[in-house]
Amino acid sequence: MTLNHADFKAEPFTLDRHTVLSAPQGLPKPVQGALGMFARDFLKVFGSALTIGASDTAQILVRYDDSDLLEAPETFSVTFVDGTLVLTGKDDLGIIYGLLHLSRTVLGFDPFWFWTGIEPGRQDRIRIEPADYVSSPHRVPFRGWFVNDEVCLIGWTDKYPPPAEVWEPVFETLLRLGGNLVIPGTDLPRNGVQTRVAADMGLYLTHHHAEPLGSEMFFRAHPEAEASFDCNGPMFEALWQEAIERQRDDKIVWTLGFRGQGDCPFWEQDPAYDTPERQGELISRVIRRQHEMLQAMIPGAPCLTYVYGEIAELYRAGHIEFPPGVAKIWSDNGYGRMVSRRQHNHSLRVPSLPGPEEDGPHGIYYHATFHDLQASSHLTMLPVATGLLVDELQAAFDAGADDILLVNCGNIRPHIYTLEIIARLWRGEEADAETAPIDFASNHFPAAPKEVAASLRRHIDAAIAYGPFKDDRAGDEFYHHPARSLVGHVMRGETGRSANDLLWATGDVPFRKQVTWFEALAAPAAERYAALERVCEEVESLLPGEQARFFRDLLSFQTRFHRTGAEGLTCLCRSITSFLDGKHPQAFVWASRALWAYEQSLAAMTASEHGKWKNFFRADWLTNVRITIYTVQALRMFYRMFGDNPDYFLWHKEYLMPDSEKKIYLENTHRNPPTDDDLARRLGAHFGI
Repeated sequence: MTLNHADFKAEPFTLDRHTVLSAPQGLPKPVQGALGMFARDFLKVFGSALTIGASDTAQILVRYDDSDLLEAPETFSVTFVDGTLVLTGKDDLGIIYGLLHLSRTVLGFDPFWFWTGIEPGRQDRIRIEPADYVSSPHRVPFRGWFVNDEVCLIGWTDKYPPPAEVWEPVFETLLRLGGNLVIPGTDLPRNGVQTRVAADMGLYLTHHHAEPLGSEMFFRAHPEAEASFDCNGPMFEALWQEAIERQRDDKIVWTLGFRGQGDCPFWEQDPAYDTPERQGELISRVIRRQHEMLQAMIPGAPCLTYVYGEIAELYRAGHIEFPPGVAKIWSDNGYGRMVSRRQHNHSLRVPSLPGPEEDGPHGIYYHATFHDLQASSHLTMLPVATGLLVDELQAAFDAGADDILLVNCGNIRPHIYTLEIIARLWRGEEADAETAPIDFASNHFPAAPKEVAASLRRHIDAAIAYGPFKDDRAGDEFYHHPARSLVGHVMRGETGRSANDLLWATGDVPFRKQVTWFEALAAPAAERYAALERVCEEVESLLPGEQARFFRDLLSFQTRFHRTGAEGLTCLCRSITSFLDGKHPQAFVWASRALWAYEQSLAAMTASEHGKWKNFFRADWLTNVRITIYTVQALRMFYRMFGDNPDYFLWHKEYLMPDSEKKIYLENTHRNPPTDDDLARRLGAHFGI
């Protein structure tokens, strides 16, 4: 909130390259780090290093609140006293947030500046009106990111596990957004620096649900032992004890739970637990023991547990009991709705929120990005309506799930729009779905905000609606995982029955109808995205330098990625239909066109890997455009077995050679077969495809 001074008109406060900042001696490492961020930003703007000096010469004075004027933790104030800007923090995070607030409001650095590539210009001096400011407490006490499915961050560097220079901008951005909690990566080697970097920057840490208390997975520690708590309970407890002792001096929100090794239920390794009652009893017993061990060593330590997947089903059925005070974390389905996620072909859509009779605390695990081998958004933004996103999170807060908000942020760069909206909500700011696109565009693209906002809305509206629910909207994986499945069924000769792994999309219909179902959705989507791609080119021409580059990397890239993916899937479906009809040369042509479309997807990724983004998509192992290309190449070669084998000249002779040559050609002068691409282009022209 801003404190108004109506009774006097103060002189503007000025910053320039001579500005001196004074801070207490012996600052803890996280605050030193934030001061370093502010000093770096100062250098970028003024071209001169920030002077750290004595308080009697300082224009900016940083201090802790030693008089309890600030009531809430993590808050700060900015006041102007005798020409000095005084930044007062309630605690370490209060000072960190305060310094980053000055970086944004005074120096002009947006929280996502690293990812957008847009920085404020050089200035000689900055004048601001000396209006006092006191920050408000955040709407959600624990709020932050789960850096999950982060393959682009992993492949972006030649080093594994990723070094500090990969993690620092991730955690800095989270702090700039007001976040305070992070799961720093997924199943990375224990010698990685990610956890230490996050802690040193002042963030609370929490853990993946497969690694309770942050312990090592049982099979990694004991690869030859049986992963059974009944048989080897002391070995499990030793891992938990080590994890507690290792992290006891860090700021931790401790994760309790018991799943199997990896991301699966424990009874897949311990089939003796073959009833829901037995499964729930063991989970309850293990979590109770983890809680006892933790509280004995760190009384009052905050804890959470995930009510997710099979855990949610067992809990809803009354088979699991959690210790009092443990926050239950409820999850969306990966597509923006707070309902249970689709598991293969099963989608019960059970509401995933606490009921009014359930004791708290409660929190949310929400996906800005998702990976499910079906239709999720991984390399492109969440395509559901902004209103759905805002309404779902507000409804969760209203239901009491507002103690923790953990967001799957993925690779961050493609998901800035979604992450920005969610951060507004966890800070307690208004997030109006109607104005969100124009707010986003005005912030990042001030040269043409209306045009950018219209393109953003149109991009979200263009997504394929593949089911009856508003969140049944296709992300980038829709063009790739189903495509590879369809090819596999064709090449294995499994076209006489429905493809079971695609029933989630098509329903139980014959294979041919599954193919035409995908084509019927992909073909018009390709046209929608192609039209939007032309609009994006026009909008890009309205934007200067850095804004144009960011627009090209964000919206133009994602639109092109969807367009080429939809074209690839459309052509692939037409190829398979031609094959089923016995039209093998035509199937070959359509497969080639699918291949060329998917190669355009890869080219779009490569085009966005400029400057510091070199190799950003190198580890695209989840959507995996390269493996789609490999798959379609295999299909195209497979088709040539039908009528063109064994000499691979028969189609050329039958369809492309002049009739006058067919009867008199000699093999030594005519048997140089064309390449697959050349043959496909010439056959396409012959058939008018």
